[in-house]
Amino acid sequence: MKAIKYFLGAALMIGGLSSCTLDAVNYKEKDQSNFPVTEGDQAQALAAIYQNLNVVNANPQCSYFYYATLACDDAYGGGGENDILMQAEDLMLNSTANMTEQFWIDRYIGINRANTLLDALEKQGESADPQTKGEALFLRAYYYYELASMYGNVPLVTKAGSPVPEQSKASEVWGQILQDLYEAATIMPATRRTDGHVDKYCAEGMLGRAWLYYTGMYCNGEDLASLTSTNYQPLTSVTLPNEKVLTKEDVIKCIDDCVNNSGYSLVKDFRTLWAYTNRCTVEDYAYTKGQNLVWVENDEDGTANAAQTERMFAIKFNKQASWNTTIGYANGYALHFGVRGTAVFPFGAGWGAGPVATNLVDDWTNAEPTDMRRNATIQDMQNLEGFAFGGGGDFMQETGYYDKKLSPIEAKKEDGTISVCFENLMYPGGWDTAGEENLQLNNIHDMVLMRFAEVLLMQSELKGDADGMNKVRARAGLPAVSYSLEAIQNERRWELAFEGVRWNDIRRWHIAAKALDKQTGTKIYNRGIATTNTRASYSYSERYNATAGFAKIPETQVLLMEGKLAQNPGWDDATSTYAKW
Repeated sequence: MKAIKYFLGAALMIGGLSSCTLDAVNYKEKDQSNFPVTEGDQAQALAAIYQNLNVVNANPQCSYFYYATLACDDAYGGGGENDILMQAEDLMLNSTANMTEQFWIDRYIGINRANTLLDALEKQGESADPQTKGEALFLRAYYYYELASMYGNVPLVTKAGSPVPEQSKASEVWGQILQDLYEAATIMPATRRTDGHVDKYCAEGMLGRAWLYYTGMYCNGEDLASLTSTNYQPLTSVTLPNEKVLTKEDVIKCIDDCVNNSGYSLVKDFRTLWAYTNRCTVEDYAYTKGQNLVWVENDEDGTANAAQTERMFAIKFNKQASWNTTIGYANGYALHFGVRGTAVFPFGAGWGAGPVATNLVDDWTNAEPTDMRRNATIQDMQNLEGFAFGGGGDFMQETGYYDKKLSPIEAKKEDGTISVCFENLMYPGGWDTAGEENLQLNNIHDMVLMRFAEVLLMQSELKGDADGMNKVRARAGLPAVSYSLEAIQNERRWELAFEGVRWNDIRRWHIAAKALDKQTGTKIYNRGIATTNTRASYSYSERYNATAGFAKIPETQVLLMEGKLAQNPGWDDATSTYAKW
């Protein structure tokens, strides 16, 4: 219930901004001279920045997380015959000229909101609240992290209402991202937050993630040939916009601080991180029955759950999702990644995006045959009663494997009938859908964006030792190993599968083209008929080497910039347009 309580409050605060929207300079009743000034104003402004997480979730198929999940080597596009956006993202192609434009627009709204609050805090000087400033810096950095990861050289705007500049260099954008995160980590109090807000340690963790991506991806330069080179020699220092030289040692100190002093820790059992262990489902699912598993979100009265020590940053949802307000208050990712066709208990129905790639299952089984995380993360649907290939007749790129982390979860009522979302039973009453079972609006479990396990893995990678990695392996019941780049690459793939990080990992390690081609020729089912995942006109590696994995900048945005914004390589001819299977 914490997710419901906190973001219901945020939604109400955002409603109070109807006459002073942060998305434009021309305010009706308030302007930047008198808003946000008071502590209450700043709380409203900060809530509005957080709310951008939910705004993007209203159209998850356009988002960076969704794109990164489908484009990486661990999942296919999926969906039905007409779900060409899903399949296009898997193949690094485009279904329409403005396929992901809503994400571009929404994230820049969030950035402008952050800029507005940061401008006001700058005027307050040393009296500005460091926690509020740190949160605004973190969120601005996170929104730019997603935009720059998805589109490359995006316009960098750090002042509300300022003219859009010429297209920024990657070094400028990522320098600002790293500067924001480092400052946030430096100024926020050394207190772990349990109320849905990010804290100092979240900033330290995100700093590590951004550092590893930028210093690896751009280690050879910013041109296409450099980005797609197989040479991997990451940078060891970056000059920030404020002229500070941020070093690898600086980042290691931040990660060490997070590991040693944050209060975050690994939960005892990996499975309790995921919604299928909720108290309404756990004893009816054969995989979890009788094992005393308690989901980390099993709370009762809206207070923080003491067991939730590993999740550091997550999107929260609530019962107020509505077609009349915003569907972004429901977990749209769960809906999209749900079972296509008919639900197969305990996994709920959805659109069938992101079928698990068989090459991931094979690689994982061969490398770590006893790793409990594989079955905790991936469901072989053929082992569940009621499953049949075809997903209602039109399922494409189906493999029979579903990821458990993103899936909607069903629960059984006392009379034995099925609730399409376990949340209806766990949190009865007060739904905006008037108690109706609604598979599109009633998934409200957290969307996890960063866990402490990732911080431990970053610590090992940055320091070149196996300590953090072996703590993660020990939790999975695996023996300790010596450090190597291959070992950390595998460990991140297994531990963090379907959590949105694999795409940038294979890009920054400069192994993307080779990794992606392992999807070619694997067994899939189209419309229930066995075939292979093969395209005649282009390969995964060819598309990656043509684009470096960057998506097409929406054409409307390029036109609006009137020559200031150049389209990314690989998107200037008909071969970049997706044709249906």
